[in-house]
Amino acid sequence: MPSFVLTDVARDLWVENFALSAPHLGLASPFRWAVSKRALRGGRREGVDLVQLDNGVLSVAILPTRGMGLWKGQYQGDPLGWRSPVHDGPVNPAFVNLAHWGGLGWLEGFDELMVRCGLENLGPPYSDGDRTYTLHGKIANIPATYLAVHVDDKSPFTITVEGHVEESKLFGPQIRMETRVSTVPGSNRLTVRDEFVNLRDAPCEFQVLYHWNLGEPFLEEGARFAAPVGVVVPRDARAAEGIDQFEVYEGPQPGFAEQAYFFDLQTSRRDDRSLALLRNRSGDKGLALRFAKDQLPCFTLWKNSGGRREGFVTGLEPGTSYPNAKPFEQSHRRVPTLPVGGRYVAEMTLDVLNTAAAVAAVEAEIQEIEGQSERKVLRTPTAPYTPAS
Repeated sequence: MPSFVLTDVARDLWVENFALSAPHLGLASPFRWAVSKRALRGGRREGVDLVQLDNGVLSVAILPTRGMGLWKGQYQGDPLGWRSPVHDGPVNPAFVNLAHWGGLGWLEGFDELMVRCGLENLGPPYSDGDRTYTLHGKIANIPATYLAVHVDDKSPFTITVEGHVEESKLFGPQIRMETRVSTVPGSNRLTVRDEFVNLRDAPCEFQVLYHWNLGEPFLEEGARFAAPVGVVVPRDARAAEGIDQFEVYEGPQPGFAEQAYFFDLQTSRRDDRSLALLRNRSGDKGLALRFAKDQLPCFTLWKNSGGRREGFVTGLEPGTSYPNAKPFEQSHRRVPTLPVGGRYVAEMTLDVLNTAAAVAAVEAEIQEIEGQSERKVLRTPTAPYTPAS
């Protein structure tokens, strides 16, 4: 397997520009796949490393400088991601003050297709004794210490971008995230596999939530969300206003106040895997997110149907916890603990669907799983999912 190391802090190695394709390796492929790396210049993106992973039909930009998040993508002409009010991104973490706005500074750099929340904490800002924790933690604003590209030269030619990000401090958590983002040339699928490693000499708690953010053309008036729902509960009183329509989207509405819903999803009888789908109004375009519930047991749906210039977006968000303040999640045993040297794996795939038949097949799969038991709809914020109103 050919491998190319582009960043390794331990060896004082950093490669600014890199380009790789099938001809470079002497591989025969019907798809014009490529991997490239460059450093961005200008404005708040100054100094951000960007890796473009393109399998010939599906491409995504990976941001080693921003915790290995996934920025913009494209599949056969359809954009993947959303139009954030952060117009000059991707933003270098050096220009993001997480403590701004009473701990909401994380929003100053938020414009990714997929951004991780964690690892010490996630959810809203809160104080615990003399410590203050900011929105969604720090992992998305920590640059990678290691970056490499691997190509499996045995068919199918899987292309993988590997990155390591460390969230460590004295008297606190010491966790290394080892991520691998991979795809097969010509496929409609992207796989993200993370391993979280405890580097301390003592057990260590951690949290992670995957904030997949989707906009047009998949999100529009009449678009629908689908998942094998076991339980759904509104996060707060604002979300409770829309509990009867949580599966359906309205069009862009300037000034729309966000709504979030927490789920306990059902899984396939064959394994412990679940999935969630966003499809457009006509049902001929969709995005299916698949994951293992034993790895990511909590699922959140975020609806933000604001104006197009305000951020018209929805979030499909599997996680180890719900995005409540950490003490609440601890009280309900939803904060994993890593033993000394322990590892925790979380893996998910994103499938891009561009035919009515492909969308209908995923909808049928969801209906089959949900048919195992009756869904339960809680109409007001209810413990143990969220603090009761």
